[in-house]
Amino acid sequence: MIYRSKAPLRIGLAGGGTDVSPYCDIYGGAILNASVSLYAYATIIEIDDEKILIEALDRDEAETYNLNSVLPINGKLDILKGVINRIQKDYGYLKRGFRLSTSVDAPAGSGLGTSSTLVVAIIGAFTEMLKLPLGDYDIAHYAFEIERNDLGLSGGRQDQYAAMFGGVNFMEFYKDDKVIVNPLRIRPQYMHELENNLLLYFTDTSRESAKIIDEQVSNVNKKNEKSIEAMHQLKEQAKMMKEALLKGKLNEFGEILDYGFRHKKEMAQNISNSRIEDIYSAAKLAGATGGKISGAGGGGFMIFYCPANSKFSVAKSLKKFGGEIKNYSFIKYGLTTWTIS
Repeated sequence: MIYRSKAPLRIGLAGGGTDVSPYCDIYGGAILNASVSLYAYATIIEIDDEKILIEALDRDEAETYNLNSVLPINGKLDILKGVINRIQKDYGYLKRGFRLSTSVDAPAGSGLGTSSTLVVAIIGAFTEMLKLPLGDYDIAHYAFEIERNDLGLSGGRQDQYAAMFGGVNFMEFYKDDKVIVNPLRIRPQYMHELENNLLLYFTDTSRESAKIIDEQVSNVNKKNEKSIEAMHQLKEQAKMMKEALLKGKLNEFGEILDYGFRHKKEMAQNISNSRIEDIYSAAKLAGATGGKISGAGGGGFMIFYCPANSKFSVAKSLKKFGGEIKNYSFIKYGLTTWTIS
């Protein structure tokens, strides 16, 4: 039998960083994000050999282990091994050998939630194979626990829930890992216009998000007023953008992005740099009314709101920086799983 899954990556539109503890535990966080037609994929194929074969097809990495063993977390394919270890710990050792294969449509460290989405996709494939009694919130929280607790990876909470639920969501985050996902019913013409005007640009650099997030966490613990106030403003930005989208006030979209970009840079050092600033300035000179860094910052993807067909002139202006314009579309669905006999 073959068990497959795919889960969508997401564009964070507003509120990024307010889903990270301890900020959300103390003050409550809010984020607006949207899933796009870029995916993380997982496939499990049962084999006759008593082995566990794992491979990241897009990275040309593979390892083999004995069935019914705890896989070492050693910097090689740790996300795949972390999920397998947790599944076996909670649901018992698997009785038959298998091959787990994965791939992602964007590089790690690109700011689209690749790692968390991959965890959700892998859990989805195992849920399909083992018929695990996990609902939508269960899978998202399970993925969060594996990443943050089992593997010790720094980060927030939005990516797992975006991958699980899909669509456009206003998410709220509170203490004790409480998360509320509010799907937004936005008129199709508003989403079409947003998709038409929103340019997704890969800076051709990936970044180590953990260091930026760790500094953000430290700033909250140290009661750094400048950093905390920036997070308050980003939470407010998420509310502003939700209202603009629901009411179709897309003419305000770029300014709201720009508002968030200015405040996000106050959260921690290295969120922006001279290259990002040059790219941002060039995009605005070419017609963009605002933009942001996707994810923790420091590199990866950026988005720009380009009204009145200005995205063509913006794209042209960004050519000198290298990088790549990434085509996408907004999608309504999250994690999908299926079985092939």
